[in-house]
Amino acid sequence: MALLLNVSFAFKFPPKPRSSSSLSRYPTPQIGTLHIPIHSHPKRTLASPSPIVVCLGEWVSKASLLAVLSASLFLADPALAFKGGGPYGQEVTRGQDLTGKDFSGKTLIKQDFKTSILRQTNFKGANLLGASFFDADLTGADLSEADLRGADFSLANVTKVNLSNANLEGALATGNTSFRGSNITGADFTDVPLRDDQREYLCKVADGVNPKTGNATRETLLCS
Repeated sequence: MALLLNVSFAFKFPPKPRSSSSLSRYPTPQIGTLHIPIHSHPKRTLASPSPIVVCLGEWVSKASLLAVLSASLFLADPALAFKGGGPYGQEVTRGQDLTGKDFSGKTLIKQDFKTSILRQTNFKGANLLGASFFDADLTGADLSEADLRGADFSLANVTKVNLSNANLEGALATGNTSFRGSNITGADFTDVPLRDDQREYLCKVADGVNPKTGNATRETLLCS
């Protein structure tokens, strides 16, 4: 009975007596595939799609749709693509005008302040380990007693900054970084790569001993 149902929807056979000899002329259909006799329709085979192929196609379509939606969100709102400035400070701090903002005493490890305006910003006693101030304007900022180990001051404007008792061990200060007019009493400049002219200038105003490391400022600057 199953054989007759599978064949009847494709075409009608000429009326013939239903005998075992007549049925034997047609091959037994396989699961998922309908074979048509060659003498009626040469080389014609109808096959139903594999369930695995159908599932795979649906999965690829859904994944593509999610990717398009995600990309459109980032393009629509750049803040979604860059939510935080670091692992401990979730505010967006890169490329921002943060003039006069108070970050005193905060933990801002590896915080990203690249190209930001940080004039008169208060970082007193903040933990800024590994923070980036690349090409930032820190004019008049308060970095006293801050932990600035490994911080990046490359190309930054650090003029008239309060760096008293700050720890700058291993910080970067390459390029046109300027410390002109800054208070460096008690600051630790151990292993900070400075241009010769900057080192010479800082040695003229260097004084004090860092309360945490016990290192004299002049010694850390390798002043003669």
